[in-house]
Amino acid sequence: MSSDSRKGEIFDLLSNQRRRYTIHYCKRENEPVTIGDLAEHVAAWELDKEVAELTSAERKRVYTSLQQTHLPTLERADVIEFDDRTIELTDEAAALDVYLDVVPADSIPWGVYYLGLAALGGVIIGGLWLEVVPTGTVSELEWATLVFALFAFSAVVHVVQSRQMRLGEIERPP
Repeated sequence: MSSDSRKGEIFDLLSNQRRRYTIHYCKRENEPVTIGDLAEHVAAWELDKEVAELTSAERKRVYTSLQQTHLPTLERADVIEFDDRTIELTDEAAALDVYLDVVPADSIPWGVYYLGLAALGGVIIGGLWLEVVPTGTVSELEWATLVFALFAFSAVVHVVQSRQMRLGEIERPP
């Protein structure tokens, strides 16, 4: 299978919320899980309820969908091993993180943020070259250090936030 078709398969796999929730729950539990427990948690997340508040019909609807559609799809993609009762992630599941750049709703994408930061740095450096940025109180080295520090600090925040937002790292799936 070509790299492009594998990427397409992975994006298709991750395009479904129930499959993402399945991966999230399995990563969070970090051991084989039963389809019943998985169905309860997926239903609770989808309906924004506590597991104890679910009706048997809500559980069964998700259970049936997982068993008939989503778990076989994840197994064919070699992301899980599924034996009709338990689900376990394969080593292939760890490779999915690179395809999930989760951006919180109240945030801008990191690519746009870095582009803005680069534009700000370009304005400062251009201003230093054109001698329109004051260097009497802040030296050229201090301006350069400021731009570097902004990028370094941003990179640290980006790495920490990205690790926290991975599937399986927080209580509720992103």
